[in-house]
Amino acid sequence: MTFKSYLVLIALFISSLGVSQNMQEGFTYLETGKYEAAETYFKTVLKEYPQNKTAKLCYGRAVGLNGNSKEAVSIFTDLLKDYPNDFEIKLNYAESLLWDKNYDTAKNYYENLIKENDQSFPALLGYANTLSNLKIYDEALRYVNKALETSPGNQNALTSKKYINLGYAYKNQQQQNYEEAERLLKENLSLFKNDKETLINLANLYLITETFDKVETIYNTIGSNETDKTIALNGLALVKHLKGKEKAAFKISEEAYSTLANLNDATLKQQTQELYIQALIWNKKYKEAQSLIDELIKIKPNDNWVLALRATLNIYKSDFKKSVMDYNSILKNDTSSFDGNLGKANALKASGFYNEAYESANNTLQFYDKQKDATNFIKDLDMRFTPFLETKGSYTFDNGDNETYAFQTNLEFPTSTKFKWLANYGYRTTSNSVTDNKATSNNFSLGLAYQLLPNITFKGTAGITSAKADTDDYTQLLTDVSFNIKPFKLQVLDIGYKRELQNFNADLLDREIVMNHFYANYNLSTNFNLGWFTQYYYTSQNDDNSRNLLFTSLYYNILSKPSLKAGLNYQYITFKNQVPAIYFSPEKFNATEIFINLIKDEVTTKPKEWFYELTAATGYQFIENNEKQSTYRIQGKLGYKFCDRALLNIYGTRSNIASATAAGFTFTEIGLRFKWYLFEKPVFKK
Repeated sequence: MTFKSYLVLIALFISSLGVSQNMQEGFTYLETGKYEAAETYFKTVLKEYPQNKTAKLCYGRAVGLNGNSKEAVSIFTDLLKDYPNDFEIKLNYAESLLWDKNYDTAKNYYENLIKENDQSFPALLGYANTLSNLKIYDEALRYVNKALETSPGNQNALTSKKYINLGYAYKNQQQQNYEEAERLLKENLSLFKNDKETLINLANLYLITETFDKVETIYNTIGSNETDKTIALNGLALVKHLKGKEKAAFKISEEAYSTLANLNDATLKQQTQELYIQALIWNKKYKEAQSLIDELIKIKPNDNWVLALRATLNIYKSDFKKSVMDYNSILKNDTSSFDGNLGKANALKASGFYNEAYESANNTLQFYDKQKDATNFIKDLDMRFTPFLETKGSYTFDNGDNETYAFQTNLEFPTSTKFKWLANYGYRTTSNSVTDNKATSNNFSLGLAYQLLPNITFKGTAGITSAKADTDDYTQLLTDVSFNIKPFKLQVLDIGYKRELQNFNADLLDREIVMNHFYANYNLSTNFNLGWFTQYYYTSQNDDNSRNLLFTSLYYNILSKPSLKAGLNYQYITFKNQVPAIYFSPEKFNATEIFINLIKDEVTTKPKEWFYELTAATGYQFIENNEKQSTYRIQGKLGYKFCDRALLNIYGTRSNIASATAAGFTFTEIGLRFKWYLFEKPVFKK
């Protein structure tokens, strides 16, 4: 090489060094995230020095980080043509593929870079981020850990590991691997103490696993930071709701709502409005909720979250048709909407459209694989149509020296969402220690139930009873035919005919008294916790007697979880003929009582939990024109749900109300009940 050539190279080096030193301003823009300024800066530099590799590389980074990923890929592709072996340019090209979300190409390219240099921190970290975007989280963790081995404590690598853990935890959560999800999130907290994103994800995990005390602890931790107070209040309000503490949920949500004017985050503002309106709905403050929803509809008439709120309100008000219309609007906007699909499933189920409810819930799972709420919805719906056997055994005695042992078993066997077979067998033996009378009866019946319309179901059974008494053995026809009708929202009407034998004690069985009941039950619920139930029976008997019975109950729902209600009952009975020596048959009977009823429903009880019911009532009865008599009634039930398919409970009743038994005696009954679902799912799904 000549001396002149050396001078040229030295001059070029000095010129390049000078440009690099003068580009410090541009480097600072890149380092501080001012990408638009960096793009403008390096574009200007390239006008003066169009071949400067460093300026081209920095310009490509500024363009890509400023949002124009495709141009960045093009810039680095051109650079690679000029410098095909430059590892730094290769790294930047690979990163530009990430910006452009071309993850499959990036994955292959990073694999080649790692073969070229398996100790390159940028290559290892870039590959880890690529795998994370492809949701290959186990491998992503392996490579981010390798990156941290080459650069211990590197903040960028630790941040990448945090987001890989978040993604991997969510994937495990969806697959119901809750322990592994919890481990990953706790690892994040060991790297970033009290990290808000991780805490919120952990709180959501604990919500799904229903460990609500842990959720409250997390949101209290988040709320210790004043800037995150509203987030914490929203979370705490939701937890109170899930615990069934609606008043506490509303109070906390109201506090969060009061911060609305100070919120700058649009998402948080929406979440706070949404939760406050939901809290109003949970507390049956429907007018206030409707007013706020109407205001939002004027501003955002087609926003899914607003439509979902209106749909939820209508579900609580039992206006399911309107609810379905809103969910259809949501799905028109977004076919994958979780609220739209599962919300519609709930509304359809409540309306009696069970096949359509299944379809909507399955649509939810197409978009949200193994999602717990959708899975549980289908599971609960399956239980409604799964064949089951229910068996009861009881012992009854009264102050008229009557004793009865009874056994009964019922079978329900649905073959579709509309049709099910019914079967019943009952055995009863009764005796009187004074008269020494004994009698037994065996009842057997078969029948069916069919949903004629979503709001009308027919049920009919027919069978025989075979009785053996001291003076006579005989058989009689049994039947029960009824229609269950939901004529309007919040209303249920049952009308029917039932033929049965008077079998309370041995004397009555011996007389072969057949009763033909024509009956109607009507229940009216309201949106303000008040309810009214009325029952009317007209009974004609083959002993030329007849009876009219009217029962009505006005009650108030005090709590929903567990259900607690109190009310007033009234009963009126009249018989055409009075035959008190044979059975209780006054010309005029009136009874009034106040009652309180506490229930933890077996249907909503989870496996390995107890359920119960307790009713206590007291009042007065008036028989003919006699002096009033005080009455009492106590009923109780305590049971345990072993699993989804089996439960067992004991029950008992004691009452001195004359109309409670055919003989007018004070009586006591205790019994044992077992219910078993024969299969894991409906037969029509096998």
